[in-house]
Amino acid sequence: MDPFKMGPLGDHDFKPVKHDLAPYKQVMENWPRDNRSRLGSGNLEFVDEVFGPESLEFDSLGRGPYTGLADGRVVRWMGEDVGWETFALVTSNWSEKLCSRGVDSTTSRQWKHEKLCGRPLGLRFHKENGNLYIADAYYGLLVVGPEGGIATPLATHLGGDPILFANDLDIHRNGSIFFTDTSKRYDRVDHFFILLEGESTGRLLRYDPPTKTTHVVLDGLAFPNGVQLSRDQTFIVFTETTNCRTAAQEVLTHNPWMKSVYFRLPIQMRYLAWMMGMKMYTVVSLFNENGEILEVLEDQKGEVMKLVSEVREVEGKLWIGTVAHNHIATLPYP
Repeated sequence: MDPFKMGPLGDHDFKPVKHDLAPYKQVMENWPRDNRSRLGSGNLEFVDEVFGPESLEFDSLGRGPYTGLADGRVVRWMGEDVGWETFALVTSNWSEKLCSRGVDSTTSRQWKHEKLCGRPLGLRFHKENGNLYIADAYYGLLVVGPEGGIATPLATHLGGDPILFANDLDIHRNGSIFFTDTSKRYDRVDHFFILLEGESTGRLLRYDPPTKTTHVVLDGLAFPNGVQLSRDQTFIVFTETTNCRTAAQEVLTHNPWMKSVYFRLPIQMRYLAWMMGMKMYTVVSLFNENGEILEVLEDQKGEVMKLVSEVREVEGKLWIGTVAHNHIATLPYP
């Protein structure tokens, strides 16, 4: 069907999985809407100064934001007079000549360098000792001191097998670090195949600093991504990434054989998405401890915020990160 490898699969060994997901209409008919589309009035800051800032963090002194970039660096905002400075690296292999590509860092031009340069995705400060813990897509779980520098690896393997796709983390008050490993089959460069196949080999892991051991908390997860402990530390919330589905996509989700045929068509993915009527826009939801929706913020036209990775609420403002774009979005809140 695709002799010239023009389609999204190329020569990949494609193994789509069936998922019994709730129908799109059944979920969305009961989902609150933001009729004012308030995210559309947000501000884009640091445009073309940060590249794919997925996770945002502030230290105990209120400095920041800190963020991990697609070029492999963890950077810190030092104010208008200084600007952004490199705070930490996940590997001593990093070099400006090889890794620093500016705005092109969030394009496919960077992919072949990511495994060497690193891709820090999750950031959390330990509130007591000031250490910054980093979940890097290729280098696993790492830590760097309050003054920054080259990060020290903590968890790179589990049971002899490499942790292929560390994604996000949070820290319990007892010192345990919970982090997501998105897939046991694919790394970040090939994350697209996780979405297309619907494979569920992701894990929620826990690193125990006293024993320096890593344990599986939950297995068989579908693209686990963000993770956060509740404020009282009694439960943990994490996300499983799924495709934004239209009626056409529901058929693909429930019928792996149709997905296998569809994605082997010699047509680039952006045109396949257009054929299905896919349109990207952003929803930010606030939940209480019972999983009930308290508030929804949207950019229904996708004009300002097209893709959101993480939201941090700091002193009356939402700081919104994105893995795919070169800016940070902000919105006064409440």
